[in-house]
Amino acid sequence: MVALIQRCSRANVKVNDHIIGQIGNGFLVLLGIHKEDQKRDADYLVKKISLLRIFNDDNNKMNLSIKEVKGSILVISQFTLCSNIKKGNRPSYINAAPADKSKQLYKYFISLLLDKNLPVQSGKFGGAMNVELVNQGPATFILDSRVQTF
Repeated sequence: MVALIQRCSRANVKVNDHIIGQIGNGFLVLLGIHKEDQKRDADYLVKKISLLRIFNDDNNKMNLSIKEVKGSILVISQFTLCSNIKKGNRPSYINAAPADKSKQLYKYFISLLLDKNLPVQSGKFGGAMNVELVNQGPATFILDSRVQTF
């Protein structure tokens, strides 16, 4: 499971020009789910995301977590994060999980964030969406559950 995390001052997601999710200060999380992923992958990512200290403190050092800044999270399903573009010029998506499995793990991921009392908004799984954000910093991080650090 891959999470591309962008620290933002605001973000929103639209479907058919209607905002269906929006946040202020927090994270925009683009979530890619591989065919081998299980619940433990979501468990790992949510634990890591909730503890990441990537918001600036009073000394302008990345030292505060999302809970400490009372931030929110906007989660968007992003199967293209599982693409393989090593050969040729057209991405291959054979590593992405099938839609039914992805949707189940996507919902599980969101439920884990909510269980940690984090305000969460989301996009429309499998839908065509337009995502806007103001990346604060800019600060962007990639977490991959297959490369666990704790």
